Amino acid sequence: MDPSDPREHGGDGQPSASGDGAARPAAPAAPRPAEHPPAARSRFYGSPLPRTSEDDLSGMLIVIEGTDGSGRSTQIALLQEWLESNGFAVQTMGLRRSNLIARDIDDVLAKNSVTRMTLALMYATDFFDQLENRIIPALRSGMIVLADRYFFTLVARAAARGIARGYLHGIYEPALRPDLSFWLNVSPSVAFEREFKKSQVISYWEAGLDMALSNDLFKSFIRYQSMIKKEFENLAKRHQFVKLDAEAPVQTVNRELRKHIGEHLRIKDLSYKPSSALIHLWR
Repeated sequence: MDPSDPREHGGDGQPSASGDGAARPAAPAAPRPAEHPPAARSRFYGSPLPRTSEDDLSGMLIVIEGTDGSGRSTQIALLQEWLESNGFAVQTMGLRRSNLIARDIDDVLAKNSVTRMTLALMYATDFFDQLENRIIPALRSGMIVLADRYFFTLVARAAARGIARGYLHGIYEPALRPDLSFWLNVSPSVAFEREFKKSQVISYWEAGLDMALSNDLFKSFIRYQSMIKKEFENLAKRHQFVKLDAEAPVQTVNRELRKHIGEHLRIKDLSYKPSSALIHLWR
């Protein structure tokens, strides 16, 4: 028997008894191989887009997520001005902004003439067209990209409409991982109040009327947005969102956003006062 063979020792590390009853001295422990540091996480969830190397992406992608009425667009505008005042070049993106298919999505939404799966795939096309032609080039140039929603919203909406989550995450595997992801959390009732106050109308799709949840607009909105919020709870855990209370004053939410982003970008002076063009948002 080989005394250096770990099979000759008990599970507690004590020497085993030999055939004549005498205990053998324990063999010197073999040196443990050096532990390799864990490999750096890829900037993409799966295989990257063709002809795209993450080594070329020196910029930073910041995602602001949240349901309708959570104040995303307000915070994006304020953050863009703050970052630019600190010397950073900023690019923005959002849903239905691609040159390829945005107008087509607007058309089918206006006519309420599209199936759930077709709509999900059209939104995916819009997203990847922006990723390839807007986000990636900006990151290659070292810019900060502020995303007014990302594919997380598309997954939440489609999953709420019954499309399998695994299928949806598979579609977005070539997507880029954000450097920071924020979730502006707001209750459906507050979201309804804000949306109605802003435009005096709630859209067919914002209320989830295509899902026949209720004949009452308010009830349908609350049920649909509650389903979306549940999906965001799951996404927040899976993708490590920074969750913020979006029912707090705009200044409070913005201060929290600047704190997290400032730490990431090593901005020492986090103070900010909106310009005259944006002061109306500072309420």
